[in-house]
Amino acid sequence: MAAADRSVPADPPHIPVLLRPLLEVVSPVAGLWLDGTFGAGGYSRGLLEAGADRVIGVDRDPSVADLAASWAGTWGDRLGLVEGVFSELDRHADAPLDGVVLDLGVSSMQLDQAERGFSFAKDGPLDMRMGAEGASAADLVATASEAALADILFHYGEERASRRIARAIVKARAVAPIVTTAQLAEVVARCLPPQRPGQSHPATRSFQAIRIAVNDELGELVAGLEAAERALKPGGKLAVVTFHSLEDRIVKRFLQLRSGQAAGGSRYAPETIPEPARFDLLTRRAVAPDPVELDANPRARSAKLRVGVRTDAPAGPVDRGQLGLPKIMED
Repeated sequence: MAAADRSVPADPPHIPVLLRPLLEVVSPVAGLWLDGTFGAGGYSRGLLEAGADRVIGVDRDPSVADLAASWAGTWGDRLGLVEGVFSELDRHADAPLDGVVLDLGVSSMQLDQAERGFSFAKDGPLDMRMGAEGASAADLVATASEAALADILFHYGEERASRRIARAIVKARAVAPIVTTAQLAEVVARCLPPQRPGQSHPATRSFQAIRIAVNDELGELVAGLEAAERALKPGGKLAVVTFHSLEDRIVKRFLQLRSGQAAGGSRYAPETIPEPARFDLLTRRAVAPDPVELDANPRARSAKLRVGVRTDAPAGPVDRGQLGLPKIMED
């Protein structure tokens, strides 16, 4: 398929993390790819420039199509945009895929928009929704029980002071609704030691935890990995970029399980018949950003890349109990 005229390209507003090593690992890039977290379009553009015949860009955020309007058209029918969740990526693909890219977590673009309520750096409404539907962070903070809040903060944010913070949130909301990012950040900060030079803001872990809960990010991730297994053709590549240990653990265990590399069971347990490998590992260890990338983009410091290639074994059910998903108390 002939490339569209790209004589006056517009640069995307944010830097895609680990794009260069990703393209090196999945090379040669060809055929039909799906970018399940389109965002500012950096991965989609990189794939197209590297030789993908066509890319389907999927994002649950309805604003991304407007943001891409200034440059997406230069790729003609080689780039198509779909509003939706990547947990249903096999439904968004119109043919077996040669590759899937997932860049997890919140994007820099969303963090920088105060009105989206993802960050305490700029005061804004306590929203945190990646899409346009569902309960917001303000709704969660207003209605979740103290025990559920503590569970969310501990398991999704790895916050050791989770019970103290949950108790403070419940006490504060009884006085006045917590509806802005600054309000929530202040409640959390009062529960923790003052921020020291070089340390992250005291509310960082709590904001991460609440965002993950609002968007069901870990459930979406597992469903997206399962959908990628169904959608990829034999030889198709799955590349996932994560930004914290919870995500990376799930991706690592999924690829280990589906490639037959997971640790064996107990010698006292009944012998089980091994399942055929659905993936081969292209990265035995996670790929991290090099010093050059870190200098250019400090936000990449916690990123990790893992890549697998689909075998010809049929897709099958995944034992989610082996993926390390935290168990959160239900209200």
